[in-house]
Amino acid sequence: MTKTYGIIGSGAIGGFYGAKLAKSGQTVHFLLHNDYEFVKEHGLQVDSCDGSFHLDHPYIYSATTDMPACDVVLVGLKTINNHLLPRLLPPLLKANTVVILIQNGIGVEEDVQQQFPDVQLVAGLAFICSAKSEPGRVNHQCNGHINFGNYSCHDDQLLQSIVDDFNAAGVKAGLVDYAEARWKKAVWNMPFNGMTVVMNAQTDQLLKNPATRQLIFDQMMEVIGAAQHLNVKNVDEAFAQKMIQMTDSMTPYSPSMKLDYDFLRSMEIGYLYTKPIQQASAAGFRMPKLEMLEAQLRFREAMHINKKR
Repeated sequence: MTKTYGIIGSGAIGGFYGAKLAKSGQTVHFLLHNDYEFVKEHGLQVDSCDGSFHLDHPYIYSATTDMPACDVVLVGLKTINNHLLPRLLPPLLKANTVVILIQNGIGVEEDVQQQFPDVQLVAGLAFICSAKSEPGRVNHQCNGHINFGNYSCHDDQLLQSIVDDFNAAGVKAGLVDYAEARWKKAVWNMPFNGMTVVMNAQTDQLLKNPATRQLIFDQMMEVIGAAQHLNVKNVDEAFAQKMIQMTDSMTPYSPSMKLDYDFLRSMEIGYLYTKPIQQASAAGFRMPKLEMLEAQLRFREAMHINKKR
């Protein structure tokens, strides 16, 4: 099934997956912002642990109004920029477009669906260490597989073909239960994103220290407790241990929230912390260690705002 892909948010994540799909022969249209002119002249470079490559002349645009309607749209924006979707997304939509939100947090699809009631939404859960710290260059450090959780897509054949496209592009991909996928991602995201900020440390440093390693595990178990109270399946202590072991084997890494903090950008506290904490509380479960981490992040962000003034 031949498809056209659109990428909104061609950064560390959207840029990587879009480039992999384009390299495999898919038609991919990239929305670029700050590095549009650079990529227009120099192309898009992916430095990857799985093999580096260069796209000489990718299809790039500085506005979605110049882009064609697509079969699949990958949204790699930070959730703090989702208020831009009512302007960015409509030019890319046609009757059966599937929109995949490769974004962090809990409750994202619910809010986007309210903005676009008729659009088919899928959650994209990326397990990847990737960064884009200079124009036209994505640095893929390790991992890279992605799971898709169906939120409101009614075309099972199309969704399976998307999974097949990713696998054919050399990206391990699969279909998983939506709620399970979102909460499993939160098991890693909630401890490591915030802790790397408040401790000013990379993932390996947090796990090498016995005190913070235990704290990371305790926070993971809070996420798992919340998921279980919300009747999410297949999220248990064994999964927390698996996430710890996976991170032990990773290249030392600064998650997206740490990079946002370091570059004085707003952090994705709302969907990564506030929403899941609220959902857990509504189900009768508290996450006190993660509530404290959220408060620390709110303080850090407020200090950042003062710095920028």
